[in-house]
Amino acid sequence: MKRRNFVRKATLTTMAGIIGADIVFGSKMPINYQPLALQDTDPFVLFGLDKEMVVLNDKPWNIEAKAHLLDEKVTSNKNMFIRNNGIPPENIDVASWTLVIDGESVEQTKTYTLSELKSKFKHYTYQLTVECGGNGRSEFNPPAKGNQWTIGAVSCASWTGVRLKDILDDVGVKDSAVYIGYHAADSHISRDPNKEPISRGVPMRKAVQEETLVAFKMNGEDIPAAHGYPLRLVCGGWPASTSGKWLNRISVRNIEHDGAKMKAPAYRVPKNTVAPGEKVEDEDMKIIESMPVKSLITYPKSGAVLELDKKLKIRGHAWAGELEVDQMEYSIDFGATWQTCSIEKPVNRLAWQHFNAVITFPEKGYYEVWARATDANGVGQPMLVPGWNPKGYLNNACHRIAVKVK
Repeated sequence: MKRRNFVRKATLTTMAGIIGADIVFGSKMPINYQPLALQDTDPFVLFGLDKEMVVLNDKPWNIEAKAHLLDEKVTSNKNMFIRNNGIPPENIDVASWTLVIDGESVEQTKTYTLSELKSKFKHYTYQLTVECGGNGRSEFNPPAKGNQWTIGAVSCASWTGVRLKDILDDVGVKDSAVYIGYHAADSHISRDPNKEPISRGVPMRKAVQEETLVAFKMNGEDIPAAHGYPLRLVCGGWPASTSGKWLNRISVRNIEHDGAKMKAPAYRVPKNTVAPGEKVEDEDMKIIESMPVKSLITYPKSGAVLELDKKLKIRGHAWAGELEVDQMEYSIDFGATWQTCSIEKPVNRLAWQHFNAVITFPEKGYYEVWARATDANGVGQPMLVPGWNPKGYLNNACHRIAVKVK
């Protein structure tokens, strides 16, 4: 779909009839609100977004950030990408919201209210990197179908909730458990009540990690409506599709979860490299798990201009799925030589890491500053788009910005 130009003339009074922007996007979200029901409303007002965010699709909403909007160490709501597969829930009553744990491999089916979840289990807060599996899809050739994300479908917010492992321990899990699958309150884009827009999951080894949260706060406040209020699963370091929004049920499976968008080719890549444009059979594809090493220059904006006698300070973030980033480098000669950046340790596992460097240019002219991260296993980013795949997933090519020195 072509990107749409939205005229910012709508107000929340016309959208929901009764509520104001400070209530919708703050921590005082009312019971039975309906702000996300109207798909044709101005998204910048609807979601409280920065005016420079880029709308890729409106049915369902898919919106990404530009690189410089992600300069914050902790991603704020206004700069966080939105990836929807269906229509967000139109009526939310937090007083009656529940989370059901069921499936073939639970000792008992159990239902928790929100208040029970918050009172029964210890709360944890982690900064967690969440990136769409299709981030960077726009660079693949031949083009892959789907939203043409550039570089902005990634975030690292601070999430607060309870560990999924603690909930599963309370319910009791059988030895047969191999996978969990999430279910949510959003509707299929067709509004067919018998269809789920998305129901993905993760293997048990990921489900029981310390950092896998059933979250109810983002950056210290109630999760914004667009990001899963009032309850969301967050599986940092894996594709964002595993972090289900508007969570109301988790099934513990004795098989690989078979919900909506679990089957090939969704969120899968070829088991072996293929030629660009080649057809890949479903049985020759594998599920995406840990995301690849990647980095992003967030300052300055591409197109920076400076005097020859001035030094350029750059900064950004780097991440590597389940791993840490071990080394960060930059190049100003199209990858012929590389210089080391300073890089910070993550504040916790699965958080992105912040890097910076000061660059001196040798003479006047046009330059590109390239960034390259290398993970703890010694695997670095490719300089070009990595091997083609039918769905355009996992593009972790080096990010670069243009600089003119005069």
